[in-house]
Amino acid sequence: MMKKMLLSLLLLSVSSSALAAQVITVSRFEVGKDKWAFNREEVMLTCRAGNALYVINPSTLVQYPLNDIAQEQVKAGKTKAQPLEIIQVDDPKNPGVKMSLVPFIERAEKLC
Repeated sequence: MMKKMLLSLLLLSVSSSALAAQVITVSRFEVGKDKWAFNREEVMLTCRAGNALYVINPSTLVQYPLNDIAQEQVKAGKTKAQPLEIIQVDDPKNPGVKMSLVPFIERAEKLC
């Protein structure tokens, strides 16, 4: 209950529109560990005004930009977020290369 209330406050405070953004939670189990791109067992995905996609850490409510639009909003000071690389893991099959974000971008785009 408290987590949902905090999330609602976060979304209202960073959203440029009066409507709260839709949020879904996805887990490593659901996506599959071979496609999982984060160092968390689960993350939340959201799409905000202008098709800005974000990943949210459910335990800290810190958000990370998932696409260029969201990165531009952060650079412009329209919202606060941390660099996605903080929670994005390397591809075990390709050392030095980060795991693909495509499955997460596709899921988040469906919320727009």
